[in-house]
Amino acid sequence: MLSSPGGGNDAFVRGRSEVWWSLERPDLTLPVPVDPSGARGPTRGQARGPRWRKTSRGLFVPDVASRDVVEQRIVEAAAVLPPGTAVTGWAALRWAGGAWFDGLGPDGADELPVTLAIGDSTIGRQPGIEISEEHLRPWDLELVDGLPVTSPERSATYLMRHADSLLDAVVALDMAAYNDLVSVAEVAAYLPTMPAWTGIQQCRTATSLANENSWSPREVGVRLTWERHAKLPRLLANQPVFDRWGRHVGTPDLLDEEAGVVLEYDGALHLAGAQRRRDRDREEAFRRVGLEYLTVMAGDPQPHLVARMHSARQRAQSRESSLREWTTELPAWWVPTSSVNQRRSLDHAQRDRLLRLRRTA
Repeated sequence: MLSSPGGGNDAFVRGRSEVWWSLERPDLTLPVPVDPSGARGPTRGQARGPRWRKTSRGLFVPDVASRDVVEQRIVEAAAVLPPGTAVTGWAALRWAGGAWFDGLGPDGADELPVTLAIGDSTIGRQPGIEISEEHLRPWDLELVDGLPVTSPERSATYLMRHADSLLDAVVALDMAAYNDLVSVAEVAAYLPTMPAWTGIQQCRTATSLANENSWSPREVGVRLTWERHAKLPRLLANQPVFDRWGRHVGTPDLLDEEAGVVLEYDGALHLAGAQRRRDRDREEAFRRVGLEYLTVMAGDPQPHLVARMHSARQRAQSRESSLREWTTELPAWWVPTSSVNQRRSLDHAQRDRLLRLRRTA
């Protein structure tokens, strides 16, 4: 539950009110109002000059505080929060450590607004800020490095409920789970507390489709194409595969364990020479132990991809079972990291060693 800290040295005066939260990340800059003395903020003349940048009504930061840093953008939006309110949605998850929440739209260029959950409070509409007036409950609020945010469950379900599509809703939960901010079970347990809220059915459906071991949003799209459009059995995400002697063959993006199909997503990076050679060697390793291999390319039309998925599965099912020289059974020496709870149990050294190969945003 969130409690309001004292103003201390980090508080500043905005008109007649003090900001009720304190920034605890020294690499970021908290906006300040005009100060006639110039001691705690720019004078009016300085505020009009090139060395200060206006962030919102009446608030400024030095021009060296770059908006290209997504966390700085979050701080600037949060500076206008009324007491007892918080940042939510993608920005709250990013602030808590969600690497995939970069604050950009699907095209990677347009900035997403920072959503402020204000409940019954009032705040003026401003560029770069989205307002959520949904009911705020005390247990949904917390402080992370001094900044008020909604809990990971509230932040993730907000994104899921208001997502433009079911795919986007699943991506939101999968990517929150990527950094172990929230588990599928925690979201499922949270949903009954908001039974009739906007978008709750989409949120429930997305929760049922989520996977805690997805490593990228594109991977989620391939998985849902297989399961929802091709109507094929559920896939395993980043499931390590071993040969009959317990040696690690590889960890494919997706695996149809029943039929024996590996699915790998190849973006633009995979077209480069060195990476292409690694992908070729990887494909050959999977095929040697009897797995069918399907490469999904960026921009594959969905009907064509669905047909390729069915063909790959039929080829895999036509193989003699005696050719199956692979298993997903973990050898005794392998440390499992496929669930949020398993990853949370790792110490720092284990995380650095075991999770280093996962993709990042």
